[in-house]
Amino acid sequence: MKKNSILNGFIAGLMILGAASCTGDYLDINSNPYQPGDLTPDDYGLGSAMTNLASTVISSDVNTTQFTECLLGGTMGGYFADSNAGWSNTISNFNATNDWTRVLLLSDRIIPTLYSNLTQVEQISEQTNNPVPFAIARIIKVAAMHRVTDTYGPIPYSQIGQDGKINIPYDTQEQVYDKLFEELDESINVLTENRNAALVSSIDFVYAGNVVKWVKFANSLKLRLAMRLANVSPDKARKHAEAAVNHELGVIENNADNATWKYFGAINNPLFVAVRYNEEASGGDTHPAADIIAYMNGYNDNRRAAYFEDSKWPGQQYVGLRRSINMSKVKEYFSNYSRVKISSSDPVLWMNAAEVAFLRAEGTAIYGFNMGGSAADFYNDGIRLSFEQWGVSGAEGYMADATSKPSLYIDPAGLNTYENVLSNITIKWDEGATKAEKQERIITQKWIAMWPLGNEAWADYRRTGYPRLLPATEEGNLSGGIVDSNRGARRMPYPSEEYTSNTANIQYAVSNYLGGPDNMATDVWWAKTK
Repeated sequence: MKKNSILNGFIAGLMILGAASCTGDYLDINSNPYQPGDLTPDDYGLGSAMTNLASTVISSDVNTTQFTECLLGGTMGGYFADSNAGWSNTISNFNATNDWTRVLLLSDRIIPTLYSNLTQVEQISEQTNNPVPFAIARIIKVAAMHRVTDTYGPIPYSQIGQDGKINIPYDTQEQVYDKLFEELDESINVLTENRNAALVSSIDFVYAGNVVKWVKFANSLKLRLAMRLANVSPDKARKHAEAAVNHELGVIENNADNATWKYFGAINNPLFVAVRYNEEASGGDTHPAADIIAYMNGYNDNRRAAYFEDSKWPGQQYVGLRRSINMSKVKEYFSNYSRVKISSSDPVLWMNAAEVAFLRAEGTAIYGFNMGGSAADFYNDGIRLSFEQWGVSGAEGYMADATSKPSLYIDPAGLNTYENVLSNITIKWDEGATKAEKQERIITQKWIAMWPLGNEAWADYRRTGYPRLLPATEEGNLSGGIVDSNRGARRMPYPSEEYTSNTANIQYAVSNYLGGPDNMATDVWWAKTK
């Protein structure tokens, strides 16, 4: 079978999004609403496998996406706030049940789907002597699995088999990261050698078959992971970060190369559905958080109109809902707060050029890495790229603003006002600032520009302490004293199923790898301070 014919199969195998509530059943995958014709069985098999793989990064299944993006990363990263008073045990209240916290490790939509489809792609690549699909598949694997280890810390990884079962020994988080870098490097090498591979534009819902763009994404992902390690393993971080930006094909530098899964059209973007659950009752299960709106209101940020819908509070255009509160007291007001502005056909963001620019700014200014330019230029580029991505004007005036600061959060409902100043950080780059101030400035603008990648925001917050977020209210912290209201959750506890089905391995990992009790207050490896 010809390689081009094999690669045409990327277009096959689309999955129908679920629209049930977060407690509903998962839907079957491998269905194909577009029903492409003239595909051989091998074409269809490869296309189905590659599409299923892409869905393990941010799932096309609405239930999975609600748990991972809205209820976990979005709330912990300061982007989203829960708005369903019927939930008595939530991640944002630090008392979530196992059903909420186990998803990234045990959902059948992530690891089992990832590995079974990865095996299929590997077999077809070997049969056709075409290494390109498997190299791309391994990049997708890293994009999905780093989110898992970043959530729990040590995880089963190096010994996971073709079926994706995790009843195996755990790796330390450092070992997982070493493996992630190895897999990225191998894929980068393969795709760089095959950069001129002839791919049909309709076969790939991320980069339309452009191999060079996949290499840039892989290098950018490598840079993201390298910066995670900058505090705990600076030499390793420098090595991988500098290799990423100095690669002959480079990293993502413009919005045309953003990694987005452009899968949605005839079906709905899962994040759109998830934030709109229970729309009639409360305007949706999820609202924009008070944190990000307080920052953007204070900065008079023109991107607000692209991120948020107007609130229903009289005279107040953008109003966020505070996270980690007693939701039962606010339920009659939920619908008044701004909603997330998102379309049912929007692509799912994996990584944007602005994030990469801010990574390079931080690498240069804080750690002295050779990122190929000055911190000031990278910082300003990150702002410009974000404004451009969202199609709004005013970037030059925004980055020149040396006085505006985040606004106070005054809750119009009079229930959850925060009377302290969140931060005094301004926008304009200051080369004479301390490293701490430079890092806060970089991470704050990076946080605004990465919307709505909550898991990335949460990772930066745990690693750096920035941006400065609103603490949990006294009534909103239901952890029984385990989680600090100011620091928030640092990780998710392991699924209870691991203690019954993988007992010896998880006990060993907790005793020898985790570095603390298996709860939300223990830092993952790369977030620990020396």
